[in-house]
Amino acid sequence: MKSKWSVKMKLNEIERLLPVVYQRCINPASPMYALLDVMEGLHEPAEQVLERIDSYFDPNTAPESFVRYLAEWVDLSRYLGEEFSGESDIARTFAASVDPERLPNLAASIEPGRLRILIGLAAELSQWRGTARGLKLFLETATGVSGFNIEESINHDGGSLRVFHFRVVAPKAAARHQGLITKIINGEKPAYVSYELVFASVKEGEEQ
Repeated sequence: MKSKWSVKMKLNEIERLLPVVYQRCINPASPMYALLDVMEGLHEPAEQVLERIDSYFDPNTAPESFVRYLAEWVDLSRYLGEEFSGESDIARTFAASVDPERLPNLAASIEPGRLRILIGLAAELSQWRGTARGLKLFLETATGVSGFNIEESINHDGGSLRVFHFRVVAPKAAARHQGLITKIINGEKPAYVSYELVFASVKEGEEQ
């Protein structure tokens, strides 16, 4: 959709902004005309972006290189790989959205399509952060696998209730995402709570 605020700076539009003394010197054979022609071309990349600027801020339509920029806005950059999550350089990321070659080679943990969905759900995820409902929604959205269960009533071997501890039971199909799942749980759970992660086909989990 073309933005109603988009106005292209063509040669004649630039000419009208110049002092009259310069305008008098402009004709197709003059150096000034050639200079304005070059200026028109320099504006073109920015004008192409402005024509569809609204699409940049929708996670479903934003260019691939701009999605990471949106992830920064909604505090999801910590799940994009170690190299990226250790920094908060929005300017660098924005520059990369215009020139994708400037984007570092990031080993993103979340698949691009999944990341777009997470950005769209960012407000809801923030609302339910630190709860079983929020963690389940985050895990299923990030991995694309449904069937996660959060068990909050965990007993010690002796039978007594283990307080401030929960168990995440992940479906077998999510096993290949174990690293991402662990990262999400550590990032979304309350700091004072411990947990264990088990997969449906595994009898014993690794306590964290």
